[in-house]
Amino acid sequence: MKLRAYQEELVDKLRQAWREGYKAPCIVLGCGGGKSCIVAEIARRTTWNGKRVLFLVHRRELVDQIFRTFVRWGVLMDLCDIGMVQTYTRRLKKMKKPDLIITDENHHSTAQSYKRIYEYFPDVPRVGVTATPIRLNGDGLGDVNDKLIIGVSTKWLIEHNNLAPYDYYAPSVADLTGLHTKMGEYVTADIEKAMIKNTVFGDVIKYYKQFANGKKAVCYCSSIKHSLATAQVFNDAGITAAHIDGSTVKAKRDKIIADFRSGKITVLCNVDLISEGFDVPDCECAILLRPTHSLTLYIQQAMRCMRYKPGKRAIIIDHVGNYARHGMPDDDREWNLEKRPKRSQKKIEAEQATKVRQCPKCFFTFSPDPAQVVCPHCGYQFPTAERTVEIDTTAKLIKVEGFRLDFSSPNDCRNYNDLLQYAKKHGYKPGWAYYQAKKRGMIA
Repeated sequence: MKLRAYQEELVDKLRQAWREGYKAPCIVLGCGGGKSCIVAEIARRTTWNGKRVLFLVHRRELVDQIFRTFVRWGVLMDLCDIGMVQTYTRRLKKMKKPDLIITDENHHSTAQSYKRIYEYFPDVPRVGVTATPIRLNGDGLGDVNDKLIIGVSTKWLIEHNNLAPYDYYAPSVADLTGLHTKMGEYVTADIEKAMIKNTVFGDVIKYYKQFANGKKAVCYCSSIKHSLATAQVFNDAGITAAHIDGSTVKAKRDKIIADFRSGKITVLCNVDLISEGFDVPDCECAILLRPTHSLTLYIQQAMRCMRYKPGKRAIIIDHVGNYARHGMPDDDREWNLEKRPKRSQKKIEAEQATKVRQCPKCFFTFSPDPAQVVCPHCGYQFPTAERTVEIDTTAKLIKVEGFRLDFSSPNDCRNYNDLLQYAKKHGYKPGWAYYQAKKRGMIA
């Protein structure tokens, strides 16, 4: 087993950070970049030097997966303890002292359960790995890490055939206005109520058939009830589907995953389970039915279908507008350890709304030069400031990539996101965009 060049570079930078006196670096690498291989190599080198490793995960489903990777990589398992942080935090006095602590999905490490372990072994060096070194509120991880070691970008991974390229579609299927937020995230009951409707289910099936018919898909739902209902609707439409969640017994879960791998099951519905660190092979499509304020959760779920395979082009179908909250999965992002300046969620979403441009004719959405006036997909000529635009308020279909708009008049705005950008550019309050969208029939 051998690391790729960019992975080896991250390990070298980690060793250099320790030599420079840092005690708790965090390696940052996008989903699908091979973080499991990196930590396996770190653990292998540590154990082969006769030193003990403690590897922390936050979900029991990941323990067996990591164990198999470590064994395959040649880690000396008699010197490596792998387990849930919730377990080890209760057994600190009985544990053998490690020489290195490795934290999987390091963005969780600000929780008190992790801190108890870190504080119990204050002189033990640590390293964490994550694709998104931030908390739910956007703050950095400066209270648990002292250095970020940032790897290649997601765009680089796609360009160099380490991740599959993707097409992103965002057809609207439900009215999500008025959702409540609790502890920084949408209230599950509100999402469930909005999404469990026959019209919504009908559109989900329609767009799956239109964009990804026959492709293996992972569908992310808001609750167990929602996931079970979604799986049933797919089955009723003649598309084999199954539901799994964290409470599904291991034997049944393994059987469902095996059936998905073999093609007996086409659509796998779940509630957050198949996201952080949970690998599902051969997935070609991600269906997002759960809106989230969490950039981490969004990226983990949207990119689950982007594992590389020659000739593969992944499909992401976002029914809940997560791209408008967070941007595109492969957007370049700047990470640091600091707290994020306080900004309202509406302001954040208004900023993200400026990063996509949609063709009103073919609904292709792309990331052009700001001066680009022609759709690269169909050749549609975008209107200039002197021309009037007839707005099609019935259009629901959006294909999304990432970009910047330059509207000179409200009449140039074709959807709510366009109006949000126009309002931001001219210093208007977000309420102006909402009123204009309602007036023009863009939103219910």
